[in-house]
Amino acid sequence: MAKTAIITGSSRGIGAAIALRLAKDGFNIAFNDLNMSMFENNDITDKVKALGVEAEIFCADVSKYDQCEQMIKDIKERFGTIDVLINNAGITRDGLMARMSEEQYDMVIAVNQKSVFNMTKLAGNVMIRQKSGKIVSLASVTGLYGNPGQINYAASKGAIIAMTKTAAKELGSRGICVNAVAPGFIHTPMTDKLTEEQRSAMLSRIAMKRYGEPEEIAGVVSFLCSDDASYVTGQVIEISGGLSM
Repeated sequence: MAKTAIITGSSRGIGAAIALRLAKDGFNIAFNDLNMSMFENNDITDKVKALGVEAEIFCADVSKYDQCEQMIKDIKERFGTIDVLINNAGITRDGLMARMSEEQYDMVIAVNQKSVFNMTKLAGNVMIRQKSGKIVSLASVTGLYGNPGQINYAASKGAIIAMTKTAAKELGSRGICVNAVAPGFIHTPMTDKLTEEQRSAMLSRIAMKRYGEPEEIAGVVSFLCSDDASYVTGQVIEISGGLSM
């Protein structure tokens, strides 16, 4: 039986790149995003199916526990197993702390952090019964080092790092590996909106003097989901081109 991977927030960007890479690795893919409109004018599902695996879209707001619960049930019924969970869903609502609204803070925490609790608990319960599984969460260098104007985002990503280490300790004896990756500045539609001045300032801090590509994140995630990483758990792998050096 083919293994199944769930990728939250996978209609585009890093999530879509991970879905494509895991499909190449032979995983059936359970796509997720907020609604079907996120997949309009988007051929990612066709690209995945062309690789010879099965794929289906499951719409849910992963910040809502009840919606996650129903989605996990639907995915289990559709594919039979849940072998990999990629917690990728995330948003930004940037602003200096003195000007940030409570709504901006709460929204980022709900989508970025609460979703990881929801999905890790629910998918983890399936994996416990299977006595196997891989969970990889998308943290960020912002969660490691902080970043002005992103106290909500930094808090959510720092929490993901702490949650990863805790879940790894709780689930390790059940044959489940739990890890995180912490991307730096990755070339996405979000970075395309930056001014030339902002791009130059970011690139000056990176040893490799370039942005990363979503496929480079997907490659590390692929390793963490493979049998080659069967003794790797509780780790946070920074993928930043040398940002912290």
